[in-house]
Amino acid sequence: MPTYVYETIPAKKGAKPRRFEIRQSIKDAALTHDPESGEPVRRVIAGGVGVLTGSSSSTSRHVHTSSCGCGAGGCGR
Repeated sequence: MPTYVYETIPAKKGAKPRRFEIRQSIKDAALTHDPESGEPVRRVIAGGVGVLTGSSSSTSRHVHTSSCGCGAGGCGR
């Protein structure tokens, strides 16, 4: 189940919103009120988690040597 970030919508101008996380099914409707205080809330768009593979950085390129084990099929590094 994904974890969503919400923040309260303060009634007073200048008041700081309170952020909290809650695990919900992707099928569940977004919350409209804070479960603790009852204040109205909005869902916050937050960055996700990704998996990066490989690199195009010149500092991390593999240099083929006689002992790297790449063989005729190319390098797996």
